[in-house]
Amino acid sequence: MPRRKSILIRAEIDIALKSHNCQHNKAHRISQGDKRLKIKSGRSWEHFCVACAKDILRDGVQRVEELIAQLEE
Repeated sequence: MPRRKSILIRAEIDIALKSHNCQHNKAHRISQGDKRLKIKSGRSWEHFCVACAKDILRDGVQRVEELIAQLEE
């Protein structure tokens, strides 16, 4: 069976090896050992704290649901 197309970008959850700021909100600090969302952007990765990651993922789910609703109209 052929593989289905996907609109999802390359993203994964990993553990920060060192402390750094969230790339969405510089006031959010990701500490060593914290979970973070890692999204491929060109040749590099962007890293987001858990709070921002949840917002990013929820927005994505909402957008996909809107697209599905438009197809069902």
